[in-house]
Amino acid sequence: METKKKAAKKRKLTPFTKFICVAMILASGFMLFAVVQEGMTTLQLQQQLSEVQSKLQEVQDENRYLTNEKEKLQDPDYVETYARGKYQLSKDGEQIFYLPENTEK
Repeated sequence: METKKKAAKKRKLTPFTKFICVAMILASGFMLFAVVQEGMTTLQLQQQLSEVQSKLQEVQDENRYLTNEKEKLQDPDYVETYARGKYQLSKDGEQIFYLPENTEK
C-alpha cells in the first residue's frame, strides 16, 4: 500500500514542472514556426533568383546582338547593303522594281 502512495506521488507534476513543460512546448512551437517561415522565404528567393537569371540571359543575348550590329555598321559595304534593302535606296542611274510576292506554293 505504501508503494502505491509513493508511485502516485511520483506521478504528480509539481507546478514548476508543469510550467517548464508548457514553456518547452511554446518554445518548440516558436522554433517550428521560424523554420517554416525561413523555408518559405528561401523558396521565394530561389524563384526570384531564377527569374532574374533568365532576365540576365535575355539582356546578355541582346547585348551580343547589338555589339554584333555595331561591328557590322562599321563596314561601309554593310551599311550600303542595309540601307538599300531596308529603305529601297538606289545607286545613281539604278531603277528599283517591285515584284509581287508569290503567295501560291
